[in-house]
Amino acid sequence: MAYNYLGLVNDVNRRLNEVELTTANFASTTGYYSFAKDAVNASLRHIQQEEYEWPWNHVEEEEVLVPGVSRYGFPYDAKTINMNTFRIKRDDALKVSTQKLKIMSYEEYLERHADSEYNTGTDNLSTPTHVARTPSRELILYPNPDKAYELVYEYFRTGYDLENHDDIPTLPEQYRYVIVDGAMYYVYQFRGDMQAAQLSFNKFEQGIKQLRSLHINRTDYLRDTRVYY
Repeated sequence: MAYNYLGLVNDVNRRLNEVELTTANFASTTGYYSFAKDAVNASLRHIQQEEYEWPWNHVEEEEVLVPGVSRYGFPYDAKTINMNTFRIKRDDALKVSTQKLKIMSYEEYLERHADSEYNTGTDNLSTPTHVARTPSRELILYPNPDKAYELVYEYFRTGYDLENHDDIPTLPEQYRYVIVDGAMYYVYQFRGDMQAAQLSFNKFEQGIKQLRSLHINRTDYLRDTRVYY
């Protein structure tokens, strides 16, 4: 079975001995089948909300800067932004090499550089060296860019609902059983079988713990740098 929205819904249907959907009738479902589709998305949302930085939600963003403009909005789907990843990308035409930006707090920016946002004369434009994050989900660069540099940074997105029959989840295919266990929890609730719902939820939570153990929990270690003579 293909790993897509249709395949996941049919995984649920097979567990309940229901007739499987096809690409022809997937969009026009009603009743139980519509809820089965909702249950798959509810399971995915539950998984996505369990952690801020699932690795499959990692995105590398590239944005072309506008000369004289210092503020830029967060990507619409950004959950967390890694402030340590900001860099100006190498561009031989603009005569700039790759340069990592330093992090600056919003308070420090206001205290030391707030006027640069309003003073956009050519004398105050240059290659950005610092980046700050505002409370309104914006990024501020300092100094204001003097050229259309390409800004590169990394963030973790919130995830998205599946809509079309061939939509594919960001979650890797080997964990499709976790999605289905979560969907079964919601479907059993829909059918009023609370005992089966609880059993499915327990399996679902165990699957999420496994995902967290494999992809989130890390054991840091210290490296001994002493020199022995």
